[in-house]
Amino acid sequence: MTVVGTTPPPQLPVRDAAAARERARGVVSPMLTRLAEERATGVLAREHGAIHLVDGQVVHAESPLAPSLGLLLTTHGALDVETWQDAEDNADEERLLRRGLPPGALELAQVSALYDAAYFALAPSSAPGRFRYGTAHWLASVHPVAVDDLERETLRRRALLRRIWPDPATDAAPLIRADPVAAPAVPSRQAAVLARVDGVRRATDIARELGRPAFHTLVHIRRLAAAGLVSSQPPPMEDHPPDAADPYIALLKRVRDALEAL
Repeated sequence: MTVVGTTPPPQLPVRDAAAARERARGVVSPMLTRLAEERATGVLAREHGAIHLVDGQVVHAESPLAPSLGLLLTTHGALDVETWQDAEDNADEERLLRRGLPPGALELAQVSALYDAAYFALAPSSAPGRFRYGTAHWLASVHPVAVDDLERETLRRRALLRRIWPDPATDAAPLIRADPVAAPAVPSRQAAVLARVDGVRRATDIARELGRPAFHTLVHIRRLAAAGLVSSQPPPMEDHPPDAADPYIALLKRVRDALEAL
């Protein structure tokens, strides 16, 4: 009897197998995961912010879409602006503590600012990230965060926003008030956000004015949107001639002109 051999299926490429594992684990940034495994120290620069690592752990994050740690500490009087500026200019964490900021308050504010900025820095982007090896950030010892923990929290926050209100338009656009006839009452923290909605301010502007984490402000705005109190400002209509605005009108005009020329 002749035995017919079967060709074994080809193995998946290593990159594809790694990508499949990353998707299964809910990896937000494969590069960040690899840097954690490498125990790298430096800065991962992305389109919407930067992640600082020391020995593969995240020690600081910053984003133009999130209020800085300094703003969070100084807005409500936990620290005066001059003290923060002095400590930042000299990259000296001890100056903050010597000026009376409790270690626990610094740690709480740093963790809050880190998760807040990292949420935006890890957002999907159109440009690849770049890692620059270097020295540790001056706040590296305050409260390092494991990359796995940061990615889980980022995914949790994305899912929370989707559950509250699935349309992300209010996250980045100027906001307008809906002012329904029978407007529901809102909690005080949401009311403070609503009071600053004026057709010009965006969520990040409101967060900075209030001295609050930007993600928390997104949560309030999506809840206001779900309640019918807030919406995104529609983009302005471009002032085009009718021909350019509607190709069918342009076609009809050309047919009319041709008939008139007969």
